[in-house]
Amino acid sequence: MQLKKHIPNAITSLNLVSGCIGILLAFRGYVEIAALMIVVASVFDFLDGMAARLLHVHSEIGKELDSLADLVSFGVLPGALVFMMLENNSAPIWIQCFALLIPVLSAIRLAKFNLDTRQTESFLGVPVPANALFWVGITFINAPIPKNNINCLNGFLPTDVMNHINIGLKSIVNQPSIIIILTVVLSLLLVSELPLFSLKFKNLKWAKNHTRYIFLGLALISLIMLGVCSLPMIIVLYLLISTFVDLQMTKNAEKL
Repeated sequence: MQLKKHIPNAITSLNLVSGCIGILLAFRGYVEIAALMIVVASVFDFLDGMAARLLHVHSEIGKELDSLADLVSFGVLPGALVFMMLENNSAPIWIQCFALLIPVLSAIRLAKFNLDTRQTESFLGVPVPANALFWVGITFINAPIPKNNINCLNGFLPTDVMNHINIGLKSIVNQPSIIIILTVVLSLLLVSELPLFSLKFKNLKWAKNHTRYIFLGLALISLIMLGVCSLPMIIVLYLLISTFVDLQMTKNAEKL
């Protein structure tokens, strides 16, 4: 019984370890591998909550540990990725420091989430894992195209088509000015009051979950077609669908 209650915290600790490894890799120049550690951390972040529900264990320590792990893996690590992107583009050091907005506002976002009772079934502001996954995609878009034109993280589109897409996207997001704009906008969205739907399912019925099913279906298609480079577009899609749903709910409420 004592062992059972520590399982979720052990999984959360693996989330934290993944983030720490990713930070070390980022500052040693292995930015693509470091970005993948965010994906690994996301898996552990999902599994710790699932384990807690299946084992019927809950603790305040677990809640706090989860937030601290998320800050490292989804706040500090993406900040390190952005810092290295700006450094690799020879941006001045004061420009590189814009990357610090990500961990700082991620910390504020997590603190607000822990105290905000309104966010039990939906979110207000972009969740820190979603922001981190956005930067995973940007990292791989900016990565050099392999000489053999083979990249297992690309989608199932023909290699030439993927290379053209990668080159086109890279020409846009590889500029320091664009990276800074994205950093500022997404960091502010972390602490915004923007209503966003949650991906937590209470049941599998279409009527209660059609928004989630539509989003997940489109996200899956994007991942299959474009691979990990589709992550920024998936996060933007998430924001657009959430905004549309919120506008529809507001309109329906006004009719009543």
